[in-house]
Amino acid sequence: MKEKLPVLIEVQNYAPQMGFRYEVSPIGESFLPAEGFIKIGDHELQLIFAPGHSPAHLCFYSAKNKFLIGGDVLFKNSIGRTDLPGGNHELLLKNIKEKIYILPDDITVYPGHGPTTTIGFEKANNPFIRA
Repeated sequence: MKEKLPVLIEVQNYAPQMGFRYEVSPIGESFLPAEGFIKIGDHELQLIFAPGHSPAHLCFYSAKNKFLIGGDVLFKNSIGRTDLPGGNHELLLKNIKEKIYILPDDITVYPGHGPTTTIGFEKANNPFIRA
C-alpha cells in the first residue's frame, strides 16, 4: 500500500539512530489493496487491513486452513510496537479488537516473530487488549 512509502523511505534515516541495522528496502512497483483476496498457488488468502504497528499493515487470513499471518500486529501475550514512525497505539488496539478478534477462536496466529498463538488464547489472556 502506498501509505507505507514515507515510512519505508524514512526508516533508513532513523534506524541507525535507534541502533537498528537496516538494509534499504526496494520500493515496490505495485501494491496490494487494503481488502480483497490474493492467490498463492492453490491457496487463497483474505487481506485484512490492520494499521497501527505501521500505517499500511496487512494481515493474511485463511479461513479454510484456520490461520492468520499477522506480522507485528498480535503476538502471544503482546501486541506490535507503536513507538516507531507511523505507529498509532489506539488504532492498533481498535484494529485488533474489530478486525482480528472477530475471527474464530481456533484460528492459529503466526506473528512476525515469536511463538504462535490462537485468537481464543489472546482474547482470554492478552494483557494489552481484551475482547
